[in-house]
Amino acid sequence: MASNSTPRHQGRLELTWTDKDKTLLSTGDGRYDYTFVDPTDYRVSEVRLLHEADRVEAPTPASRPAELPEPTTDNLLITGDAMHALDALAKIPAYSEKYAGKVKLVYIDPPFNTGQAFAQYEDNITHSIWLTLLRDRIRQIRPLLADDASVWVHLDHMESHRCRVVLDEELGENNFVAEVAWQKADSPRNDSKLLSTSQDTILV
Repeated sequence: MASNSTPRHQGRLELTWTDKDKTLLSTGDGRYDYTFVDPTDYRVSEVRLLHEADRVEAPTPASRPAELPEPTTDNLLITGDAMHALDALAKIPAYSEKYAGKVKLVYIDPPFNTGQAFAQYEDNITHSIWLTLLRDRIRQIRPLLADDASVWVHLDHMESHRCRVVLDEELGENNFVAEVAWQKADSPRNDSKLLSTSQDTILV
């Protein structure tokens, strides 16, 4: 039967998952204790203040080796949840004036989601949570990016294919530059059904 209606996103590749229309809110002290909430939930837009814990002074000209470059005051190390840190950089005036629209390069190293349990965290979360975490972080990063910025995402074969689709949706597929194979081991590691797993993937 003919129809005059136009399908949503006609002609566009889209990755869907459970609760894609929602966002994640941290619910505990665990590394991945999250619950899905509506994006309009007031807790999502809450901005946490950053508290200065320490300051490292640049060496004086007399004590600085000649081969080191001149010190800069642009370095900032934030310890904490990435969601709160990115929101602070984009929304708190003291930081947004300095960083919004000026960041040249972003490198992110999301969980590989290998299904393993490590001492620091369990690398095993559902695809819907993993994809939403990635999507939300990319959306938080966008206001910070300069016009000529690049985003580098380090993964392995477990999630790189899904990540590529999310990046295309959020940053535009025309902005994709390359898929870089990073050899992380000097010799082949045949530990995945006799196929070498000596390389990780970096999406640019």
